[in-house]
Amino acid sequence: MHNDGNVVPLHKAATDQATASPLARLPVILLQVRDKAAQQLRHGLQELFDNADDTLFEMADRARNNVEQNTLFEAMRDLRLKRKSIERGFLEAFFQAFACLVQYDPALAIPHAVVYDPSLDPSHDDLEKTVAVDAMVAKVLNRDGFALGQLTERLSVLLGRRLVDGDNPLGPALLCEYFLQAGRSLGVEIKVKLIILKLFERYVLSDAEQLYAEANQLLIATGILPELMPAPARRAADRAQAEARASATEGGTAKSSQSQLDESVQEVFAALQTLLFHVRGSVAPTLEASAETQPISTRDLMRLLSHLQQYVPAPSAQDDFDLRNQLEQLLTRVSVKSGKSRVVDVADEDVINLIAMLFECILDDRNLPDSLKALIGRLQIPMLKVAVLDKSFFSRGNHPARRLLNEIAAAAMGWGGCDDHQRDSLYLRIEQVVQRLLSEFSDDPAIFSELLADFLAFTADERRRAELLEQRTRDAEEGRARAELARRRVEQALNDALLGKVLPQKVVDFVREAWSQVMLLSCLKHGDDSPEWQTAEQTLLELIWSVQRHEQPDTAMRLLALVPGLLKGLREGLSAAAFDPFATSEFFSQLELLHLQAFEREAQARNCRVPSWKQTLHT
Repeated sequence: MHNDGNVVPLHKAATDQATASPLARLPVILLQVRDKAAQQLRHGLQELFDNADDTLFEMADRARNNVEQNTLFEAMRDLRLKRKSIERGFLEAFFQAFACLVQYDPALAIPHAVVYDPSLDPSHDDLEKTVAVDAMVAKVLNRDGFALGQLTERLSVLLGRRLVDGDNPLGPALLCEYFLQAGRSLGVEIKVKLIILKLFERYVLSDAEQLYAEANQLLIATGILPELMPAPARRAADRAQAEARASATEGGTAKSSQSQLDESVQEVFAALQTLLFHVRGSVAPTLEASAETQPISTRDLMRLLSHLQQYVPAPSAQDDFDLRNQLEQLLTRVSVKSGKSRVVDVADEDVINLIAMLFECILDDRNLPDSLKALIGRLQIPMLKVAVLDKSFFSRGNHPARRLLNEIAAAAMGWGGCDDHQRDSLYLRIEQVVQRLLSEFSDDPAIFSELLADFLAFTADERRRAELLEQRTRDAEEGRARAELARRRVEQALNDALLGKVLPQKVVDFVREAWSQVMLLSCLKHGDDSPEWQTAEQTLLELIWSVQRHEQPDTAMRLLALVPGLLKGLREGLSAAAFDPFATSEFFSQLELLHLQAFEREAQARNCRVPSWKQTLHT
């Protein structure tokens, strides 16, 4: 079985077993019930996903801030990508539930609803989801419980064992469970999940009456409990009245809102038309003045624009492309063929002039790189077509097409350029948007919502990547600065310790090459006021003292007491700095000779024997 992404088929082992076992073969009538129901459920899911984009986009349009808006756009994108997997997962779970009916095993049986146990301490999101599902199930049972009960009784007779509504694969609780399990890979917030559940109720559960009626009818036709009284016929009338009331309420509100919106759009567009009075006539065929003029319809204008859209030049030749000039030439050819001067309607010409001015303004911006100007310039015809279809393009700041253009221009403003722009991620993404609009956009503006959601998700990812890179750069700079300060501090400590001292060259080399690294690591990790730094500094001073000449009479005894702790401190410091063990051993051998020489000098001065000290030293 093919498995997309993170969507894992429910009860896969049980499915395989059900397929292989003869006991799992469903009766023909049960197969008919299952397949008929699956057809309706599949249709309901398709309606759900078809309408989810519009619902989420409307919510994004009313979002209180950019964060909430981007969350909804990312949810749209996630839902679109996982739509097929969710549909497939839902139907697999549905088919598996039917297989379990004839292969009854307590271990494989579909679980009933779990009673809430406070000790399990579920999250607030889970509680919200549970409450929503319970309400949906209760609504279906209240409305269609009678028909569901009859279906459960007929299935019990068919299977030869007692079923309850909770075991019925067509029951609302199990339908919700299939959907929740199939959609568990959706990475969306609880608010969005509840919206999707509401859509599931509207487009799938709302037709449960038809689901149960058709299943019951199939079973009655084979003689299974035909004597049961059918569901009350008034249900259909009640539903029609309820839907009519809901439609009337929604319709009234929608008409009122639409009326207000249309008035607002017309106001804005009328004001713009007043300003455009002096530039009209720029899109007209070049024919004799005596030719009869005939305005071209908006539909024919859209056809002409779609024709031009197929021949938009590549970015390298974009400087030679003038939209109004190209449209004028096309109108001239059409006029010559028809014998009449075909002109663009005043309102449509005003839209053409507005779009041309808008792109002139964008493309004249010196902050916009030339390579991206050429790409953005190719969007003129798609933007003109959507503005001709929907005049709210000019009055709505959140219009999908307008916002897509704004987002692309804003992203292009911050583009640093790239020697090989063909491999630059932003350039490639904008090129992909442009290409899709040129090749796919005819007269359905829904593509702008889809491309806007994708582009916003892309820019959000790029922003996060840039912030992470910036943070890493800052951290690296801070690290270099801290390392430089630590080096200076170590240099100062070494200079203070070595200044004026006469020391063996081997000890001086050790201090500069090895112990300086121990002190540097201590300063970087713990700071120069830490006990670790003070220990490293004290060990340095003791090492220097141990190899100097001294005139005090108790020098030998002090050295004898000092050496064990000194060696321990040196070993620990070098080990912490991961210094070469071979070089460490070699230095300790040299240090032992230096200390023995110091004892020999002391013995000669006192005419004493050395052997007992030699045995004690460096053991």
